[in-house]
Amino acid sequence: MTNRLNDVELDAHGARALAHPVRLAILAKLRAVGSSTASQLAPDVGASPSVTSWHLRHLAEHGLVEDDPADHGGGRSRWWRAVGSGFRFQVDPDDPEPGLALSDAIEASEGGLVERWRTTRSSLAPEWLAVSGRYNTRIHATPKEIAALDDAIEALLAPLARRPSSDRPADARPVRILRYTMPEAVDDDDHRHGSD
Repeated sequence: MTNRLNDVELDAHGARALAHPVRLAILAKLRAVGSSTASQLAPDVGASPSVTSWHLRHLAEHGLVEDDPADHGGGRSRWWRAVGSGFRFQVDPDDPEPGLALSDAIEASEGGLVERWRTTRSSLAPEWLAVSGRYNTRIHATPKEIAALDDAIEALLAPLARRPSSDRPADARPVRILRYTMPEAVDDDDHRHGSD
């Protein structure tokens, strides 16, 4: 199932299944290069072609990848493609382990993402440097207000996330938008005094 950003919605089983470094690497590679076979992916994901194929089938069970119906010149190779623009999951308060495990696995696999971008950003054209940025804003809000904020952000992103490639302007390029919402632990003293 996808949402208005065309992200695959993962339940607890899907989150648990994706919380594996090889599966995360497969999905990242398919999103970066497009369709591929297990043999082509294997060297980049650190697994043999047969193990990569097994992981691809597991990802397919949770709707994250699918067979690519395009003609790739015949042959017997099975071609795979990523589904949707991305994926999302929630940490279920009643069963937090799957969501927390996937969150930890993502951080382990993508932890250097910002640093890698930082080291290459000097090669960006001035207009791209001007729109790159980072926000670190602390607010006081309720869970209901944060949910409304998230909904408003998605409404703004949806037209760009779902725009067909045929409608993209010639100067469009992939842009990664990372969103972290990190409620802070507050002890009773902080809450009473409204500390910042």
